[in-house]
Amino acid sequence: MTTKKTPKGDDEKLKELILLLAQESENDPNFGAVKLNKELFYCDFLAYLHLGKSITGQEYIALERGPAPKYKTNIIHEMKNAGDLAIRKHEAFGDVQDRALALREPKLNKFTQEEIQLVHYVLRNCHDKSGRDLSAMSHKFLGWRLANDKEEIPYTVALAGLREPTLDEIKWSQELEPLALECLKRHESAASNGPASAV
Repeated sequence: MTTKKTPKGDDEKLKELILLLAQESENDPNFGAVKLNKELFYCDFLAYLHLGKSITGQEYIALERGPAPKYKTNIIHEMKNAGDLAIRKHEAFGDVQDRALALREPKLNKFTQEEIQLVHYVLRNCHDKSGRDLSAMSHKFLGWRLANDKEEIPYTVALAGLREPTLDEIKWSQELEPLALECLKRHESAASNGPASAV
């Protein structure tokens, strides 16, 4: 059974990104489905953090082995049917990998120069790591830690950090607290009086 697709992400760009990662990872013995998921995740979330928007706009969900694009299975199926991608079972390190193999060149004109640079940055930093390594790294990501199983991870979590707030930030938040409470009261009042009063 397939998951119903919502028109949030750019499926064509996701396909080209999968082809690009698969092509560049042909000689990577660690490259399998888990590693592909993590590389897609890092490409999109780092792009959101550093370029202001993700590369593909796809939804990511929390799975046991870390974040993954929600509709990747459907996209891979479409790519196989179109003859753009093959999946080969490959035994490596006592595990069976599903290795994605690009059967055509990726359309690089779908990406900006900054996006291509970021993808190569992710590839360089993931090259010597296994899917297990990248899965363990992704488990430190706040978005994955806070999400329930198969729950969407919002891109905005990429902006959140785990450091302690500074004294200035604490003081500023205390100054904003009365305004925030007033806004919440107004919102609750408008919601309880129905849609007409909220306008």
